[in-house]
Order: sequence, then structure tokens, then C-alpha cells
Amino acid sequence: MIRLRGLARAFGAFALGPLSLRITRGEYWVLLGPSGAGKSMLLETIAGLHPPDRGSIELAGKDVTAAPPEARGVGFVFQHSALFPHLTVRQNIAYGPSVRGAPRADRERRVDELAVTLRLAGVLARPVATLSGGEAQKIAIARALAPHPEVLLLDEPLGPIDHNGRLELQAELRRIHGELGLTMLHVTHSRDEARALATHCALLVGGRLVQAGPVDDVFTRPRCFFAAHFLGVDPTRAGAVACEQACLRAPGACDGPDEAAA
Repeated sequence: MIRLRGLARAFGAFALGPLSLRITRGEYWVLLGPSGAGKSMLLETIAGLHPPDRGSIELAGKDVTAAPPEARGVGFVFQHSALFPHLTVRQNIAYGPSVRGAPRADRERRVDELAVTLRLAGVLARPVATLSGGEAQKIAIARALAPHPEVLLLDEPLGPIDHNGRLELQAELRRIHGELGLTMLHVTHSRDEARALATHCALLVGGRLVQAGPVDDVFTRPRCFFAAHFLGVDPTRAGAVACEQACLRAPGACDGPDEAAA
């Protein structure tokens, strides 16, 4: 479970929040928004890479606002896999449990479990330089899962992969979520990706949450013209209304249904 209460953080002239969001255990949320909306910043703040200026972060029922990243029980998958090039695939996956002091036998057992779950048994001995983009991202996901996180955060994990690789990894993410029942928060700008993966969706614009809820509700009932335009929905049919303050942070995007539909 993830619970954000009045979370806010300034990054130079950009302000993230204040925003509040509740993600129930086992849900798969996709965080959508245009470039520069603050999606990655929000993910990194939840992970503990940036301290909030105010507000609180709860993970699995514990207030972790002041906790260091390693104490939060969070797995993080970056847009680019960021694997350690001097280590094999097996060593990359075992890295998290290793730095946490897990016994060797436990580390090896965990790697073997994840190799079965993510279908990686055939590549465990390979150097990471020999991997395709899709394979590298699967290894990054396995590495993030190795320490048994409560929450998995994914920052545009399908972005650097070719079309066929994206479809394959998308199916893998659906399967992993179904099998493991993890709480997952996934950043993307792709509407198709959100519809294919998410149980729930949140739309972020200018550092503010415009709308959040079950994915079908968000896509069929956008609250404002900007949301409808971004989600590819006819605002007049969806019953969208004039934008509130959060949307007005995107100048010119919400002047009415004609412009939103253009």
C-alpha cells in the first residue's frame, strides 16, 4: 500500500504537489502525464531519492517520510536498466540481497526463484553486455524484486525497447503482477500502455494530480478538457468540464472542447 498525504517538493522553479493519493495493496497503478509533469520526480520522492518539503509518505502502513531508500521496502526499475556491466546476470540479480547481508545460499535460491518467475534461466551466466534491450529490462526487474520489496516502482521501463520487445515485456509485467500480487506504480506517457497494464490510473499535469481512479473510469469519464484531450477522448461526449487550477498550469491546453479535441 502507498499513501501520500499533502506531499510537496520544490525543484527549482518547478513545484510537485501538494498531492494526496492512496494505492491499495496489490493494485497496478499507471501514472500518466505529459513530459515535464513531474512523474519521475514523484516516483523518486516516494523511493526516498528526494526528501519532501512537506507532507508524508506511507508504505505498507509505515510512515517512511524520513527513512533512507534502503529502509523503505521499495524496488525501483529505471527507464534504462542501469545494470552493473562488470557483473553477470546472476550477480546483478543477487546484488540487493548481497548488500543486505543475505547468506549466499539464500541469495542463490532467490535468484533461481526469479529466474523461473521471469523465465531467465538461460541467461543467468551471461555478461550483461550481450543482452537485448528487453532482456536487460527483465534483469532490472528481477534485480528490483530480489530483496522482496513491498512496492515496485517502474519509471518508463518500456521506453527504450523496440515495439515487439515492448509488447513482450508488457505481457510479462501483467503476468508478474498477477502471480506475485505486488503493489506497482508505473510511469509512462503512453495511453495504450496504461490501458493494457493498469487496474488504476492517475493523470499528473504541472506537478498536480488532475484525476485518479480505476482505469476505465478515468478513460471514460475525464474530468476536464485537458484530461480528455490527453487521454484521446471526445470531451463533449465524456462530459468533461472547464479545467480547474491544476490543468491551467498547462497554458493553452484547456481553452475549451474545440481546442481539446483538435
